[in-house]
Amino acid sequence: MTGGPEPISAAAREALRRELADLRTERDSVAATLGGPDDEVGDRADQADELQRADDLDRLDARIAEIDGRLAEGAAAGAPPTDAIGVGSSVTVRFSDGTESAFHIGELADADDPALVTADSPLGRALVGHRTGDTVTYATPAGRTTAVVLSLD
Repeated sequence: MTGGPEPISAAAREALRRELADLRTERDSVAATLGGPDDEVGDRADQADELQRADDLDRLDARIAEIDGRLAEGAAAGAPPTDAIGVGSSVTVRFSDGTESAFHIGELADADDPALVTADSPLGRALVGHRTGDTVTYATPAGRTTAVVLSLD
């Protein structure tokens, strides 16, 4: 990888936009339940509930910022390359045990894709930037292994 912004496919961009819309709706809902600085909080259970909602709001804000940043980064990077594996690519590989598998390189927002390999997983990181015919090495729980890129769509 080049270290610059990573391109993002149209499908991944749309999945991130849907997640962002859902998060913003949830954030608005949580924010509406929080009291203001002058509101009195009741007993300890009420205080704990208020703290939990504030933590939820922080978590939502962090994920919203992460997605906003990823969308901006993807826009700056332009379209994914068609001659090298990137986010949005569909690839077929042959593993060292001889089995072959086809999957999609995506982002966590694409998690509903049953053939998803995330770009930040060990296999995904090994594949990004490679081309058909390349052999990649990556770490697995059983140790290092290899895979050969058979095709790229």
